[in-house]
Amino acid sequence: MTTISDADLEARIADWRAFVERRQTISASDADELEGHLRDQIDDLRAAGLSAEEAFLVAVKRLGALDHLSLEFARDYSTQLWKQLVGSPSPAPERSSLGDRRLLVALALGAGAGLAAKIPSLFSDVVSENSLIIFYLHNISFLVLPFMTAYFAWRRRLPARMLAVLAAAYVVAIVTVNLTPFDITGDGSTFVLTAIHLPVVMWLLIGLAYTAVGWNSSRARMDFIRFSGEWFIYYVLIALGGGVLCGLTIAVFSAVGAEEAAAEAIVTWVLPLGAAGATLVATWLVEAKQSVVENMAPVLTKIFTPLFTVLLLVFLVTLAWQPPVDVEREFLIIFDLLLLVVLALFLYSLSARDPQRPVGLFDRLQLVLLVAALAIDLYVLIAMVSRIGAFGFSANKIASLGLNIILLSNLAWSAVLLTGFLRGRRPITALEQWQTDYLPVYLVWAAIVALVFPLVL
Repeated sequence: MTTISDADLEARIADWRAFVERRQTISASDADELEGHLRDQIDDLRAAGLSAEEAFLVAVKRLGALDHLSLEFARDYSTQLWKQLVGSPSPAPERSSLGDRRLLVALALGAGAGLAAKIPSLFSDVVSENSLIIFYLHNISFLVLPFMTAYFAWRRRLPARMLAVLAAAYVVAIVTVNLTPFDITGDGSTFVLTAIHLPVVMWLLIGLAYTAVGWNSSRARMDFIRFSGEWFIYYVLIALGGGVLCGLTIAVFSAVGAEEAAAEAIVTWVLPLGAAGATLVATWLVEAKQSVVENMAPVLTKIFTPLFTVLLLVFLVTLAWQPPVDVEREFLIIFDLLLLVVLALFLYSLSARDPQRPVGLFDRLQLVLLVAALAIDLYVLIAMVSRIGAFGFSANKIASLGLNIILLSNLAWSAVLLTGFLRGRRPITALEQWQTDYLPVYLVWAAIVALVFPLVL
């Protein structure tokens, strides 16, 4: 039996609690009580002479009321020994009232996000339309995403210290962005860079609230990656459904000659309120309908991974066939976006993969995807360096170059780890650990571009 430190023990307890709280039938108060029982058992077992690892495994086994969860937990964490210590599943009681309360809280916060996003536009008679657009580009994240943070703060019962950290981060970002004298009349590069990178920073701050005290856990960070992918799926589905509803509404009112009034009401009120409020509805759906998306995730990744692999390979063949061309800035941006989508697809498929599943054809296909993306990344990097040599440095070029180098490092080492897994020399958990440990790199770079570039460039 391995020996783990107290910090590792806390991380495993956080993993266990995060897993338990993802189940709709377990409330936050239930999770508190169960965690208390778990800690008491661990303390008693350690006092009896067991190691921290042994005490944790046995304590999980002794929580008889959670045998069904323990079995699932063991399957997800199959590299740990507790998989062999849990019993057979037992039915869990239904708690529909808890689900209703979570839905009501999500709807209330969604309504708050919608109103917060709408209120600035009510002052359109006081400020110019240009000023209003500028305000929204830099502040939409501050108007909507704090409500998602509040939802997870309520769901996870975040400690006061973590709430203070999140609040301080929001305040610093808000003050920095709104007090920075952006040169809107010039090329506006730092203004646009801030508008693009700020939502990334705020989203990763939501990750702190989502994982709660388990942020140091690789499994908790991977759960947040999976949540991000599932949230995007639900948000897109809601947006598509809302678009159909709006179109039908205009069509119905056109029968009485009121289509212009209906369209104005939709554009003025329904779209901004709905777009902001849907962020909370999608958040609730991810947690309430976890099993549905868990079934969707493997299907989606198996559909789009081959398609993106073919796309990259065809593009590489085209590059080799045609003579080199002068790649403009817009194309370099498109390439970076493509690489980000490929990396997101890889992360999502990794988060949905069963750790116990043996190496298969799909894993080898993912290595082809990574290698192709790596080759394109090198091509983009060379093109960027050439443009910098020809036209000099700018905020846009530095931001793109930094992102390219970050992506290159991530893709390269991911390919090495995946190769080791395919050859049986590394566990798949090493690849998961690398990806989750790399998340702060994106957070730091996005924060530098959004908050520091406008002050120094």
